Amino acid sequence: MSQIDPSVVLCGEGFPCLTTKDPLPAIVLSTNDELWMQEALSCAQRALEAGEVPVGAVVIRGGKIVGRGWNRNIGDHDPAAHAEILALREAGAFVGNHRLGDCELFVTIEPCAMCAGALIQARIKGLIYGADDPKAGAVHSVIRVLNHPQLNHHMEIRSGVLAGRCAEVVQVFFKSRR
Repeated sequence: MSQIDPSVVLCGEGFPCLTTKDPLPAIVLSTNDELWMQEALSCAQRALEAGEVPVGAVVIRGGKIVGRGWNRNIGDHDPAAHAEILALREAGAFVGNHRLGDCELFVTIEPCAMCAGALIQARIKGLIYGADDPKAGAVHSVIRVLNHPQLNHHMEIRSGVLAGRCAEVVQVFFKSRR
């Protein structure tokens, strides 16, 4: 049995929370994580077809999708129309509450600061993302908004789910633009 790194703080159900130490702890992923990430990748494909940066997200509650989103900020002329925000809005409407404490959000790319803040405001139970975002990631890569010790809400975070595929979709998009 492996030793637990003392720099890793454990959140609910033994999942590591982010600390100020690098790198992110390795986490065992479930098959369900991959299935839900496939759904998020399908949403990312819709963004790609619309000429948007291909990021997709789904909100899961009780084993069912209650919200879907994909980047629409260009087409909607809305800087806040990121996949995560749109998925949270749809989930909130479906659930009938702005608090989504029994929900998890799956997103193809590490959330930005705006989206990380929305996850906190929604009191989301868990975030699962595919690939790191080395230019704007606000979970691990650039800044750490989530699970800050002074905030009153902390969530489970898992990363690296279908990371190669999630990163490839965005990389191919940007290469085609150059």
